[in-house]
Amino acid sequence: MSWTELNSFRGQLLITLLVVWSALSLVNSTHQSRVLYSELQALEVSRWQMQEEYSRLVLELSTLSAPHRVSSESSKLLAMNSPETGDIKVVVE
Repeated sequence: MSWTELNSFRGQLLITLLVVWSALSLVNSTHQSRVLYSELQALEVSRWQMQEEYSRLVLELSTLSAPHRVSSESSKLLAMNSPETGDIKVVVE
Protein backbone atom coordinates (compact mmCIF):
# COMPACT_ATOMS: atom_id res chain seq x y z
CA MET A 1 0.00 0.00 0.00
CA SER A 2 1.39 3.37 -0.93
CA TRP A 3 1.33 6.47 1.21
CA THR A 4 -1.38 8.07 -0.96
CA GLU A 5 -3.63 5.02 -0.73
CA LEU A 6 -3.14 4.90 3.06
CA ASN A 7 -4.08 8.58 3.43
CA SER A 8 -7.10 8.02 1.15
CA PHE A 9 -8.19 5.04 3.25
CA ARG A 10 -7.78 7.03 6.49
CA GLY A 11 -9.76 9.91 5.02
CA GLN A 12 -12.58 7.60 3.96
CA LEU A 13 -12.58 5.94 7.38
CA LEU A 14 -12.69 9.34 9.10
CA ILE A 15 -15.58 10.51 6.91
CA THR A 16 -17.46 7.25 7.54
CA LEU A 17 -16.99 7.59 11.31
CA LEU A 18 -18.15 11.21 11.21
CA VAL A 19 -21.26 10.27 9.20
CA VAL A 20 -22.09 7.46 11.66
CA TRP A 21 -21.51 9.81 14.63
CA SER A 22 -23.74 12.43 12.98
CA ALA A 23 -26.50 9.87 12.36
CA LEU A 24 -26.37 8.64 15.97
CA SER A 25 -26.46 12.23 17.22
CA LEU A 26 -29.55 12.86 15.10
CA VAL A 27 -31.26 9.75 16.52
CA ASN A 28 -30.41 10.84 20.06
CA SER A 29 -31.64 14.37 19.45
CA THR A 30 -34.93 13.11 17.98
CA HIS A 31 -35.43 10.77 20.94
CA GLN A 32 -34.80 13.56 23.45
CA SER A 33 -37.22 15.80 21.58
CA ARG A 34 -39.96 13.16 21.75
CA VAL A 35 -39.34 12.51 25.45
CA LEU A 36 -39.52 16.22 26.24
CA TYR A 37 -42.68 16.63 24.15
CA SER A 38 -44.29 13.74 26.02
CA GLU A 39 -43.35 15.40 29.31
CA LEU A 40 -44.82 18.67 28.07
CA GLN A 41 -48.11 16.95 27.23
CA ALA A 42 -48.28 15.40 30.72
CA LEU A 43 -47.58 18.79 32.33
CA GLU A 44 -50.30 20.45 30.25
CA VAL A 45 -52.82 17.80 31.35
CA SER A 46 -51.77 18.38 34.96
CA ARG A 47 -52.10 22.15 34.54
CA TRP A 48 -55.58 21.74 33.06
CA GLN A 49 -56.66 19.53 36.00
CA MET A 50 -55.27 22.02 38.52
CA GLN A 51 -57.06 24.87 36.76
CA GLU A 52 -60.36 22.96 36.96
CA GLU A 53 -59.80 22.22 40.66
CA TYR A 54 -58.97 25.86 41.33
CA SER A 55 -62.17 26.96 39.59
CA ARG A 56 -64.21 24.52 41.70
CA LEU A 57 -62.53 25.76 44.89
CA VAL A 58 -63.21 29.42 44.02
CA LEU A 59 -66.87 28.58 43.41
CA GLU A 60 -67.05 26.65 46.69
CA LEU A 61 -65.43 29.55 48.57
CA SER A 62 -67.86 32.07 47.14
CA THR A 63 -70.78 29.77 48.03
CA LEU A 64 -69.59 29.20 51.60
CA SER A 65 -68.80 32.85 52.24
CA ALA A 66 -72.07 34.26 50.91
CA PRO A 67 -73.62 36.64 53.48
CA HIS A 68 -76.94 34.79 53.76
CA ARG A 69 -75.09 31.49 54.36
CA VAL A 70 -72.87 33.03 57.05
CA SER A 71 -75.93 34.49 58.76
CA SER A 72 -77.81 31.21 58.55
CA GLU A 73 -74.90 29.12 59.86
CA SER A 74 -74.15 31.54 62.70
CA SER A 75 -77.80 31.42 63.82
CA LYS A 76 -78.03 27.66 63.55
CA LEU A 77 -74.63 26.51 64.87
CA LEU A 78 -73.60 29.29 67.24
CA ALA A 79 -77.03 30.52 68.39
CA MET A 80 -76.15 34.01 67.19
CA ASN A 81 -78.80 36.44 66.02
CA SER A 82 -79.09 40.08 65.04
CA PRO A 83 -79.65 42.52 67.92
CA GLU A 84 -83.04 44.12 68.42
CA THR A 85 -83.34 47.78 67.54
CA GLY A 86 -83.52 48.79 71.19
CA ASP A 87 -80.33 46.88 71.99
CA ILE A 88 -78.22 48.87 69.55
CA LYS A 89 -76.22 51.70 71.11
CA VAL A 90 -74.31 54.36 69.20
CA VAL A 91 -71.02 55.45 70.74
CA VAL A 92 -69.96 59.01 69.95
CA GLU A 93 -66.35 60.00 70.50
